[in-house]
Amino acid sequence: MPKKQSLKSLRDKIDQIDLQIMQSISERARCAQQVAEVKKAEGDQAYYKPEREAQVLRQVMANNSGPLDNEEMARLFRQIMSACLALEQPVKVAYLGPEGTFTQEAALKHFGGSAVSVPQSAIDEVFREVSAGSCHYGVVPVENSTEGVISHTLDSFMDSSLKICGEVELRIHQHFMIGANTDRDNITRVYSHAQSLAQCRQWLNANYPTIDRVAVSSNAEAAKRVQGEWNSAAIAGDMASELYNLEKLWEKIEDRPDNSTRFLIIGRESVPPSGDDRTSVVVSVHNKPGALYNLLEPFRRHNVDMTRLESRPSRTSKWSYVFFIDMQGHQEDQAVASVLSDLMSEAAELRVLGSYPRAVL
Repeated sequence: MPKKQSLKSLRDKIDQIDLQIMQSISERARCAQQVAEVKKAEGDQAYYKPEREAQVLRQVMANNSGPLDNEEMARLFRQIMSACLALEQPVKVAYLGPEGTFTQEAALKHFGGSAVSVPQSAIDEVFREVSAGSCHYGVVPVENSTEGVISHTLDSFMDSSLKICGEVELRIHQHFMIGANTDRDNITRVYSHAQSLAQCRQWLNANYPTIDRVAVSSNAEAAKRVQGEWNSAAIAGDMASELYNLEKLWEKIEDRPDNSTRFLIIGRESVPPSGDDRTSVVVSVHNKPGALYNLLEPFRRHNVDMTRLESRPSRTSKWSYVFFIDMQGHQEDQAVASVLSDLMSEAAELRVLGSYPRAVL
């Protein structure tokens, strides 16, 4: 009897706490509506503020005392913030589709479940949708920890005036999946995106060395194809598995256990400093001895951490290259501003792609 009473009292306490949580969320939502009214009166149409949301999530993680870990607590607040923002104006986000891709998963991780996600068939179409104003933001993959940079994304920046507004990192788990009609003993081909096939190369060599590896436009497209075939499998993630009702024959088959992909949030407006930012630029240099050294030396002199350097062929002349550079800090920071000033004096052309909050989740 004492145990039953104790259990009942604990459940009663949970019910009271749930009521308090619900009242607090409703109060927060009403406050968000008031914020929207103030912004409207001041003529500010930018309801979504990347720097503000990053600051809130960092504060949540800093103040968390457990037992939930920091990321789990931040994800809960991410969903609350998404729902409150939708009361002001639902954020419309273009992403590399179709439904069920890792890019959609990254979009929902960054903007929350209340965002309206709009699939696009190619990366350049994501850029076009945002440029045209059909979507507020776009989400595109930029680099994978195993296979490196996504060249199509970098090339799209060369033809676009859009800015980078944020980033999100996604832990990538690949699964070997089959459909309801698949004969698991006679699998002759596997579908997946070329990046995913490369990320699982060693596992495929060891377990299915003779089957055909067919690269398709996305992992979701691979999952969709498997639905109607009896002799094929797909490599894709959890979202595709749930969306297309596929069985995971083998789970987490990626060759690297730390396999992750970084995605960029693209938009039309610049982002103010958040306190922990990254700046991305694209630079073309004059073809002369010491050009690359002159490009790199200002980072050492001003003590600015360069986190990434990629080269891509120039569109203007043969055997010429442009460099994509990521650095720690915001372009309004004194040290970063000094680096950009020095680069401008050395470069044939320099364009700041954006300063934006570093990934929180």
